[in-house]
Amino acid sequence: MGELILLRHGETEWSRTRRHTGRTDVPLTARGEEQARALRGALGGRRIARTVASPAERARRTAELAGLPVDDVDPDLWEWDYGGYEGITSAAIRADRPGWFLWDDGVIPGDAGHPGESVEQVGKRADAVLARVRPILDADGDGDSDGGGDVALVAHGHVLRVLTARWLDLEPARGRSFALETGTVSTLGAEHGRPVITAWNVPAAP
Repeated sequence: MGELILLRHGETEWSRTRRHTGRTDVPLTARGEEQARALRGALGGRRIARTVASPAERARRTAELAGLPVDDVDPDLWEWDYGGYEGITSAAIRADRPGWFLWDDGVIPGDAGHPGESVEQVGKRADAVLARVRPILDADGDGDSDGGGDVALVAHGHVLRVLTARWLDLEPARGRSFALETGTVSTLGAEHGRPVITAWNVPAAP
């Protein structure tokens, strides 16, 4: 089988300042664009059968700078909808809700553009993405390494963490265990027919 290549988009001003960035379409910073360009080297030699990106400009721009023509834009790869916590840091949230933790306590409803969603809802979106890409990873359907190609997913930190948990047959909230920085490459594959992480949170060489 091919591998699933996860690229978290490059730095934005909001990611730099640790503000929750769900559906707000914040562009890459200059450093974020440098991170995205540096991803080219990490992808060299890969047989990428398809590239799928979040609709967010920061994801699509990262794919472009990394040299990946986007085949599909998938709304299910949008970042977690943080609802009323959109644009707010965890520290600011904890000032009102001591001990708040996204993975356990979730979000509050926001405005019409940011209604918010639970981790289980993010998990359902991740499951839908995986259902669409699995046939590409194993193009001949026999599970052997001779069929299929790699699929690149260019998206966001939390949704990719949830997707990784679902790849491993874990509950969506187990994504809490997989810290993921901007401008990094991770890969998911299989060992003896079982899903595994083959590389995680690897920064591209400058």
